[in-house]
Amino acid sequence: MEKDVREKLLRYLKELHLPGLRRGYEELAHQARQEGQSYEQYLLSLVERECQERRNNRIERLLKQSRLPLEKSWPALEQKRLPAKVLQQTRSLLEGSFVDRRENVLVFGVPGSGKTHLLCGIGQELVRAGRKVLFWTTGLLVQELLAAKRDLKLSRVLKRLSRYEVLILDDLGYVQQSREEMEVLFVLLAERYERGSVLLTSNLAFSQWETIFKDPMTTAAAIDRLVHHSVIIEMNLPSYRAEQAKKAKRDRGSSGEEASSG
Repeated sequence: MEKDVREKLLRYLKELHLPGLRRGYEELAHQARQEGQSYEQYLLSLVERECQERRNNRIERLLKQSRLPLEKSWPALEQKRLPAKVLQQTRSLLEGSFVDRRENVLVFGVPGSGKTHLLCGIGQELVRAGRKVLFWTTGLLVQELLAAKRDLKLSRVLKRLSRYEVLILDDLGYVQQSREEMEVLFVLLAERYERGSVLLTSNLAFSQWETIFKDPMTTAAAIDRLVHHSVIIEMNLPSYRAEQAKKAKRDRGSSGEEASSG
């Protein structure tokens, strides 16, 4: 009789697409008997297990879709390197309300200062809060948009990108692009204006953006759309990679001196 009940229960839970309940009901039933839980308490434990598993699966799916480099997480960021103002700004962004306000985040600094890691860390925390985030290197996304334009599919690609609450564009201006490539980038920024948050990194100050967008009018329009409703973070830090290289060189030198004296 008990075997028949178990088989029916497993079949119904599978039919109802409740994998968390299917995997955990026996363990929780045993726990409920030991603790003398009411039926309602047992049912609550089951529903909580199912909801938590669904949340975890959704976050895992969103992280995979985001294309974020998972090694660049917020806990892995060397926060002690950040100036107090930058740390204060970024901690306030982790809460995520800026996304609801469709605000942008613009991060400036020299190559290797940690701009990408900073935004990826924020992006991962937003995903874990249930937000839809997409990460792209700007140069690669521009090529994607350009190919879509040539295939008369640009509007379709822009619509797909609009489904993401947050779009992270890494290394704006790092590689010089042609006028045609910058035109599709401008279209993207115009489409997202006050509709979705753009988080970007750049090693070029605004005064140098004409080298990106090729003419003063387009440059001014792009800056205007990004700066309106934005948080600007200046990473006035030396290159982390350069610091690590110097440290490694010093360590090798120290090791060599010790070996010689030995």
